[in-house]
Amino acid sequence: MVHWGIISTANINRRVIPAIRASEQGDLLAVASRDAERAGAYAAHWEIPHAFGSYSSMLDSDLIHAVYISLPNHLHAEWTVKSLEAGKHVLCEKPLALPLEEVDRMIAASEASGLVLAEAFMYRHHPQMKLVGEWVHHGRLGDISLVRGVFNFTIQNRENIRLDPNAGGGSLWDIGVYPVSMAQYVMGGPPERVFGDQWIGDTGVDETFVGQLLYSQNRHAQISSSFRTPFYTLVEILGTEGTLTLNRPFVQLDDERQLIFCPATGEAQILPVPEKELYLGEIEDMNTAILDGKPPYLTLEESRNHVRTVLALYESAQRQMLVELD
Repeated sequence: MVHWGIISTANINRRVIPAIRASEQGDLLAVASRDAERAGAYAAHWEIPHAFGSYSSMLDSDLIHAVYISLPNHLHAEWTVKSLEAGKHVLCEKPLALPLEEVDRMIAASEASGLVLAEAFMYRHHPQMKLVGEWVHHGRLGDISLVRGVFNFTIQNRENIRLDPNAGGGSLWDIGVYPVSMAQYVMGGPPERVFGDQWIGDTGVDETFVGQLLYSQNRHAQISSSFRTPFYTLVEILGTEGTLTLNRPFVQLDDERQLIFCPATGEAQILPVPEKELYLGEIEDMNTAILDGKPPYLTLEESRNHVRTVLALYESAQRQMLVELD
């Protein structure tokens, strides 16, 4: 069994805690907060056996083998490196880090320790995405020419940390990374060039972002994200032999999920998708990597390319020009 601890009491934990408990090889033993009283109350609410009043104290204990880090974006690198140096495997929320130098420092710490580090892009582990991968990479859509992805929702609370520029806020870092990740998965890697545009709110972060990703062989991806419109998400993958449409590519709404294939000729088809709890796959993948030594499904090279692409998009939006990835 992998004994898990959680660093922070973030809201996203409500989805990961049941996933750890549902996994056959995972056991949730501890949670850490910067405040002992808060940690204790959180542990009592979620029936977690051990609570720690600091992140370091949990890392220093022998109770756990792995940590899930759900801290704000700007703290990912610091506590990932500290966790690895303390001998703990790490599942870190997306994005892995903000500056590319921090991503490289995290990867170096993982390699030096021999411990598992993975980025928590839960949707990539769902059976729907495995099915999409089979269709795309086995050529059933023909030659892919365009990927379109959007992820929007409205933020009502202006104190939300997603709107804090000092914490790595912004719609692209928070939800735009999902269509960026999808485009890179379908296209087989990062783009050659990007063009981005953004609307900066009074918070100082991009509350809306749109981007164009340009690939070799006349292939393109278009992504958008926003905190200013009602919830909406969609992905379309256009190939010479047909189009795949995902109406719920990144979220857990099983009763509404549809994967639709529109062939070049003939009627549209709704493809059956085996259902699975959205966050369970990433936990099972980590458990397997830790216990069996199997490399994580989502590679660190992919995660590094996510950050490279986002940074290039932000640079393009700021400079209002096409930017080539280094």
